[in-house]
Amino acid sequence: MLHDIAFSVASSGAEDAPRTLIETAYHGLRRAIIDGKHAPNEPLRVEHLKKTYQVSAGTLREALALLVSDALVVTQGYRGFKVAPMLLQELADLCRVRTLIECEAVRESMQQGRDDWEAAVVAAYHKLSRAEERLAVDAVGAFDEWEARNREFHEALISACTSAWLLRLRAVLYQLAERYRRLSAFEGARIDALHKEHAEIYDAVLGRDLERTTALLGRHIRHAFTVIRESNLLK
Repeated sequence: MLHDIAFSVASSGAEDAPRTLIETAYHGLRRAIIDGKHAPNEPLRVEHLKKTYQVSAGTLREALALLVSDALVVTQGYRGFKVAPMLLQELADLCRVRTLIECEAVRESMQQGRDDWEAAVVAAYHKLSRAEERLAVDAVGAFDEWEARNREFHEALISACTSAWLLRLRAVLYQLAERYRRLSAFEGARIDALHKEHAEIYDAVLGRDLERTTALLGRHIRHAFTVIRESNLLK
């Protein structure tokens, strides 16, 4: 992961901030931002947050620096940090680049994958289908499980890809889109349409239809953008 690289650089001189404490603060803040507990553009005040996470100001700044590298937090010069905005234009660009990277990774994976790869795809799709049934009933309560199963399905699709950089870049882009997926899931996403997209991708992948798979995957990656735009959730 790219944030792992950033982590080693950011923490190299932090003698008073043990790595475990930085990681704890980082993961806690990251989860809170993705869950919407810290709204887009909200100032992140170190003095307040260090009480919440029970760490020093130096440790918290190291964690915030990692979140800057994740593009979830932005700096405000001498005014500290704030939560990164959520913008429709940014999501459109994110979807465009993710489509390029992920479709190439899936194409390579389909060309090289064998029986064990197909078995992993089948298992991941089965778990995702069950999670989508629960998501349709309880979008809020079932989202975290669905997010995990959705990630596992997409990772299974590319698991036979041998390019470390394709996989690394794809993981970063997937992570950056999580806030937007959560927004679309809670605010009007059509779960039945989402499941249909996954089913179509699954059938095309097992049929080894490269062109159809990449076309369907590109449309699927733009799903959150389409829902958010049509629902006027972002500008």
